[in-house]
Amino acid sequence: MRSMTGFGRGTAGNDTTNVTVDLKTVNNRFLDLNLRLPAELQTIENEVRNRIGARLSRGRVDVNIQLDRTSDVELELDNPTIAGYLSAIANMRESYGLSGEPDINMIARLPNVFKQKKAEVDGGTLQLVLEALDESLSALEEMRGSEGTILSRVLNECIDQIESRIPAIESLASAVADEYQARLAKRIEDMLSRSGLNTGIDKGRLAQEAAYLADKADISEEIARLRGHIEHFREIMSDEKDAGKRLDFLTQELNREANTIASKTNNMTVKENALAIKSEIEKIREQVQNIE
Repeated sequence: MRSMTGFGRGTAGNDTTNVTVDLKTVNNRFLDLNLRLPAELQTIENEVRNRIGARLSRGRVDVNIQLDRTSDVELELDNPTIAGYLSAIANMRESYGLSGEPDINMIARLPNVFKQKKAEVDGGTLQLVLEALDESLSALEEMRGSEGTILSRVLNECIDQIESRIPAIESLASAVADEYQARLAKRIEDMLSRSGLNTGIDKGRLAQEAAYLADKADISEEIARLRGHIEHFREIMSDEKDAGKRLDFLTQELNREANTIASKTNNMTVKENALAIKSEIEKIREQVQNIE
């Protein structure tokens, strides 16, 4: 199990080029890649996306690739900019009746008349980028794995707390139905007594209806499903990838069972334990959002 939060850096280089790849990830329902690449590396954008997608399944990923040349920088003229300067100078001379001609020293000092010549990206440079990317992914996965270990401990503590509450509920499960049946029977008798219809009612039929409704208040199935969800939750936590969505679904199922148990009874011990379970489930829900 891995967290979706992490950072990884990878570097690679040779005599003429150094490459640095930084990866930063945060929570997201899906895999969302945000790439910042030098212009000369745009041709390998799909390769970068595929490599990241093969190793990460969820999270927003900010990818920053920096390419530094260690060889001498080659400059070239920015001809459109120079032409613009010369045209503006000629216009100024004509408009204001000035004399003189621009010389090379003046033009060379003007801003942006030179620009760095784009170096051709060869196969060696592309290989450096992919090596640095793989290194950064490995560092990121290691960090996400460490964060996942911490999350796993927190989730296990919550699951243990939930499981520790079940015996108290289970011991009172049969009493819940009995209490419901007795309360229902007494209510019916009171209503009939006040209405004066008590003599004409079939006691056996009343007992059947009370037993039927009491059976609907039985919480033994919810307890069994709760235990099953806990077991399944622990199994998923042992998976290395793609646990987040499944744990999120199970968290909803755990909450459903706890709600049903709490709604079926007025027994204060059962209610208190069901509410304590719901409190732990809320903690789980918050942490599960961080899991890949």
